[in-house]
Formats: sequence, C-alpha cells, structure tokens
Amino acid sequence: MQNAAEFTDLPLAPALFQGLDALGHVRLTPIQARALPPALQGRDLIAQAPTGSGKTVAFGLALLQRIELAGSGVQALVLCPTRELADQVAKQLRKLATGLPNLKLLTLTGGVSLEPQLASLAHPPHVVVGTPGRVQELLRKKSLDLRGVSVFVLDEADRMFDMGFEEAIREIAKAMPKQRQSLLFSATFPDAVREVARTTMREPEEVTVGGEAHAPAVTQRFFSVEPAQKPAALAGLLIDAAADSAVVFCNMRRDTEEVVSSLTHLGFSALALHGDMEQRDREEALVRFANRSCNVLVASDVAARGLDVESLDLVVNYDVPNDADTYVHRIGRTGRAGRGGTAFTLCTPREQPRLKVVEDALGLRIDLQRPPLAALRGRIGPRAAMVTLRIDGGRTDKLRPGDIVGALTGDAGLAADAIGKIDVFATRSFVAIRREQADRALARLQEGRIKARRFRVRKL
Repeated sequence: MQNAAEFTDLPLAPALFQGLDALGHVRLTPIQARALPPALQGRDLIAQAPTGSGKTVAFGLALLQRIELAGSGVQALVLCPTRELADQVAKQLRKLATGLPNLKLLTLTGGVSLEPQLASLAHPPHVVVGTPGRVQELLRKKSLDLRGVSVFVLDEADRMFDMGFEEAIREIAKAMPKQRQSLLFSATFPDAVREVARTTMREPEEVTVGGEAHAPAVTQRFFSVEPAQKPAALAGLLIDAAADSAVVFCNMRRDTEEVVSSLTHLGFSALALHGDMEQRDREEALVRFANRSCNVLVASDVAARGLDVESLDLVVNYDVPNDADTYVHRIGRTGRAGRGGTAFTLCTPREQPRLKVVEDALGLRIDLQRPPLAALRGRIGPRAAMVTLRIDGGRTDKLRPGDIVGALTGDAGLAADAIGKIDVFATRSFVAIRREQADRALARLQEGRIKARRFRVRKL
C-alpha cells in the first residue's frame, strides 16, 4: 500500500470517519501517512516520530479497526509511561471511537485506588490504556486477562525504559498471544528499546519521520546566567516573550514549587506539576493550564509526559536537561502541527558541560546571550485571562457541558463569549470564565441551580 495523503485514501471502517470528523482531521500528518498503511495491513511496526506528530491517531485507528464489538475480553492494550499520557491517549481514543457504539475503554494507571479498577474489570473492556506498573500488578492478581489481545501498543517507549519499566513490559508481553500485532512508537531509539523490539515483534516495518533531534518550527535561544539571576532572568524572558502560555521545565521536583512561588509573587498565574502531587491536584493543574486560567506551568519531566496543549507558545528550560533526548522532548511541546514556537534555555557556568552534550548530540551551534533581568518586586507579570470554577458534580450526576453553559447564560446571565473550555469528569466539572466575569458567575451559580439541582461551586 502506498503512502496516503488523506484519510479517505485508507481502507478504514466507515464508522471511524465519524471519530476523525469529531477530531477535525482531514489530511494525514507525515507519521500517519507512513505508519497507517502497514499498520492497517496488520503488520508489526516500529515508528520513530517527534512528540506531537499525530501518532495517537495513527495507532488509534489501527487498533480500533480490529476491535470486534460483539467479542468479549480485552482485545487491545496501549502502554504509556505516565498517568497523564494514558489519560490523554484514552481521551483521544474515545473521540476516535465516536462511531463505534458500546465500545468499552478502560484506563488502568497507578496513583489511584485499585478497587474501582478491579470492579471495572469484572466486565472486561475492549481496550485497555495503562501504565506498565499497574497493568503488571493487575496481571499478577489475575484480575486482568490479556490472552485475547490482538493489538499491543507501546507509546513513548523510550520514556518507559528511562523510567525502569523494561522488565514489566517483558512480563506483560509474555501474557499476550505471540500472534498479536505490536506497534511501537518512540521519539528516540536507545539500545534497550531496540532489543525489546527484536525479541517481542515479528519482522516489524520501520518508519521514521522528522529527525527526532530537530524541531524546525521551534526558535531556540540560549542564555548565560549566574545561579542567583535565574528567577529574574525567567521573569524577564516571560514578560518579553508576552506568551499566552508557557511551560517551564526544572530538573528537580522541589525547584518547581520554588519557581511557582516566585512567579506567583510577581503576578503570574503559575502552577506546579510534578510527581509528588496528588493525582487530583495534577489533573486540576493540567485542566487550568489547558483552559488558559494558568499561563505558566512549571513542570518536572516525568509529570509533563501527558501534557498536550494546543498552540503552546513557549518552553523554558530553567535548568539545562541532563541529556539531549530530554531536551528534544521538552522543546517538542511547542511548535506543533506546523505552528511556530519558541524555546529558551537558561545555563549557569556549572551547566555548560551539559549544554555541550546537547549541542554535540543535536548538531547545534549555540550562542549564549545575556537575558533581560526583571526587577523582582511588584506585580509585574501578566495574569491569565481566564479563571476556573470547579463544580462538585460530573458525569455520574448526568452533567454535560451544555448544562453548565445553560446555567451560566441563563440564571447567571453571562454572555456566551465569557465562557471558555469546559471539562466534565466523573465527579467534578471545570469551567473557564473570563477573569472580569468570574466572581459574578461564581455568585450566580452558588445561588442558582444546574439541571434544577444545587451543586457546590468554588473558584480555583
């Protein structure tokens, strides 16, 4: 099968076009054009592509095409390195499956209670999206049966190996039929990933898109600073860039909180995202960043793996990353889908050897500049345009986005253009409101009703 240009060129089940329409996809991205033809033929696949290249749709269509809705048992398994990425992948697969009635998809990740997951597995889903640790745990408890899996996907395989999941992945692979289809996606290909591919896949087709070490749509700039200047340099760069949304990466989890404290003091709407946070707090941070009520997200590398925000303007490396692969993953958060992006890196004298590693590995020619230094006093940073209201009700209460919009434009009397992104989870919902209207919306919702019911509402 030749590379296709549009989804209609592919032998896809008609029902999958509903999902593509829901996601607004018409033309294939390069990785989709290269990966989908062999994947739809049932071949094993090793795909190397940068973050944000459209790989979820590629493997999503391939696995959904093979699901037998009338069949029982788990038919497809997707492994992801983190909870956040698993949630993001599950969300996109559910949208892709819009035209598949009664498809059951279950997310199995650590950091959340085991009991609800055990209860859900009493009626096995068609598709499981999970993290290696939790999937391995459920396998050992004999609560998860993978003997009927026909498609196995490893997403961001290099990160899973970096995090020490190699043995878990091997154990999980052995629990599935040898005749399954395996699809492996990775931005980089260290030896450990190649070895697992060699021992668990059958004559895989290999495709590579857009050299993993390069992000041509991203403008990269590097700044020389003394350690004590870092907070002033960061604030100065954020103000100069005037970015609506920025992600700042720190190497150490504890530094994320310190940077957030400094930025918040200066007036920015900043939040932390790191692995020590409770799952609910991490979810809220991601929701608020995606709906524009937080304009600076300060993250550790592992916690940011599931971060997928459209049109991210700026990435800042507050610390030089420890290796070139991490640098590529970080700056790959911006400049997606053909849009331009900017990446700044702060470098102290002690970090210059690490910067040299990045420079050599990626073939860059780095020119260290002096950053603008902000005066660290007063509220000099811009606040986010939106504010998030949290409603203590969700899907289990039969709440839908339309119900929330109705309450805000009806009883609360807000204009529709004052309402931003709405996210409805199982027991909670979040709605972004323009900052100047937020207090009014909060008061009206607290006094009024949604679907004729009262819900607790608070401003985050």
